[in-house]
Amino acid sequence: MPEPRRHALEAMQHILSPALLHGDGPVARLLQVDGLHSVFQPLANLRDGSIYSHEALIRGPAGSPLQSPDALLEQARHEHILHDFELMCVAQALTQWGAQSTPGRVFVNISASALIWGVRRLGAAPLTDVVRQMGVAPHMVVLEITEHERVTDLVPLCKALRQVHASGMRLALDDFGDGHSSLRLWSEVRPDFVKIDKYFTRDVHQHPEKLQMLQAIRAIADLFGTTLVAEGIETSEELRAIRDLEIPYGQGYLLGRPSVLAREAIEPAATTVLLDRRVAVLPHSSQHVRPGILRSLITVQAPTVTPHTSNDDVAGLFRMHSNLHAIAVLDDGRPLAIINRRDFMNHYATLYFREVHGRKPCTAFANDAPRVVELDCNVEDLVGILTSQDQRYLSDGFIVTDNGRYLGLGTGEQLVRSVTEARIEAARHANPLTSLPGNIPISLHMQRLLDKRASFVACYADLNHFKPFNDHYGYWRGDQMIRLAARLALTHCDPQTDFVGHVGGDDFMLLFQSSDWLQRCQRIVDEFGREARALFDEPARKVGGIWAEDRYGVNRFFYCTTLSIGAVRVAPGSMRLAEDVANLAALAKRDAKQSPDGISWRDTVPNATAASRAKGQRAGTDAQPVPAR
Repeated sequence: MPEPRRHALEAMQHILSPALLHGDGPVARLLQVDGLHSVFQPLANLRDGSIYSHEALIRGPAGSPLQSPDALLEQARHEHILHDFELMCVAQALTQWGAQSTPGRVFVNISASALIWGVRRLGAAPLTDVVRQMGVAPHMVVLEITEHERVTDLVPLCKALRQVHASGMRLALDDFGDGHSSLRLWSEVRPDFVKIDKYFTRDVHQHPEKLQMLQAIRAIADLFGTTLVAEGIETSEELRAIRDLEIPYGQGYLLGRPSVLAREAIEPAATTVLLDRRVAVLPHSSQHVRPGILRSLITVQAPTVTPHTSNDDVAGLFRMHSNLHAIAVLDDGRPLAIINRRDFMNHYATLYFREVHGRKPCTAFANDAPRVVELDCNVEDLVGILTSQDQRYLSDGFIVTDNGRYLGLGTGEQLVRSVTEARIEAARHANPLTSLPGNIPISLHMQRLLDKRASFVACYADLNHFKPFNDHYGYWRGDQMIRLAARLALTHCDPQTDFVGHVGGDDFMLLFQSSDWLQRCQRIVDEFGREARALFDEPARKVGGIWAEDRYGVNRFFYCTTLSIGAVRVAPGSMRLAEDVANLAALAKRDAKQSPDGISWRDTVPNATAASRAKGQRAGTDAQPVPAR
């Protein structure tokens, strides 16, 4: 009998059932003939690329239907030896790890129910002695709780875990965010490690919602003092994003595949990414306007009437409340109609109205199709009010409800202001014309670069003579011009390391970590100059521009629209605040607009080399002003 298997059986034989030791099922027979083995996958330290530990993964005979762990677990469940099988897998992994004499921790999988069952079977036997008998120091073992079924009773689990911790072993919660893992389990168990399910790491560099979830998980980990491990890292882009989210450890095929022997180093491709200190360009959320913007409005607390209220009584209410623009008609608290003050009082003031209609129900002069808006409505519903062909909604206002219950009235003026402010706030996150990140994501990414002491170049891009073009050809073609600038910027920037944002109007911010940033800027400027001419009509292209009024109302000639880029080369540690970088970039943009080739740059380090200053002069940094292009 092989030595590791003999040690495993000796350590576990007093708790394993006869169904496993003498059973005739496929899994039982595999265990009896030493048909299983463990492979080990590395967990890497994402700060320095070193190997922190390994996870032991059970395998059946290669090429057989029982090669995968899922197939083995399902067959063991069918043979009614699942708990015995899981415990034997733990023993197999630890004895095989101990035989290798490899330094570092080892993570071993076990379900919560199997752990509870095993600890109970051990009784008073010291768990420490059992683990040491397998050739491993207990403090180098991490039991990784895998959930195949939801943990419904945490009391016995917590009791078993107290014995685990008392032995010196540590605890990990596997696949957090998938299946049956829960925040309550995390809170009650207080694991040393939590392994984030691969769903959240897969393509995280492309999905802002996954990024936000990982940031939330990291905040919870900080609260509980838990160490995070990101699973399923398979691409360089995922690894760079996970590293920059400051998740300390990672696991996945990019870092290293499972193997029989423990690895001494992670894969070279992963090492290259971790040694590259350029900051990842994390996905931004378009920050759609959230529901519930009416909660910030001041709802008019107006009196209400019923369908049986007389016109005379409605008129009395309007006289009593001189600032009231409308009155809601309710039936048992349910909005039925709305009465507009101006329309009603105009009718009420006509000859014989009081005599004929004064005592009659008010519904005849009410709008029986009022706009009823919930506090948590979507902003698009409010835009529908503004753009509706029935403009009574603006003069009547609207009825505000909370969960169907009447709260008060809203005015058209409030509605316009609220929708406008919501749209402006949304544009600060993502520009609606180009869908590029707006001011907030730009500032956040710039601050990340500064905080991580990265070397980068902040470029402020601006169109020359855009307003005359927009005034001459109209906003539709003006939007085409802005989208052209956005497209060229995205085309010539590396999406993994360079950030493109739209400040607003015809202003853009480009944050380069690419070493060839100057060549990229030059290509953007040159191609924009060529393609922008196609947006002018033929006579304008022939003469090189258009005649239009300037800001003073004077008619003069403007050359065809071009692009200027002012850059700031930010040395690590030279600046602290994104606002300061943006201000310096704006000054560089002013220089660029006076430069013959449209590009100029400045340095954040005062004692820049003479060669750098000379280059800056050639690019136009210190060039003398020339006529506006």
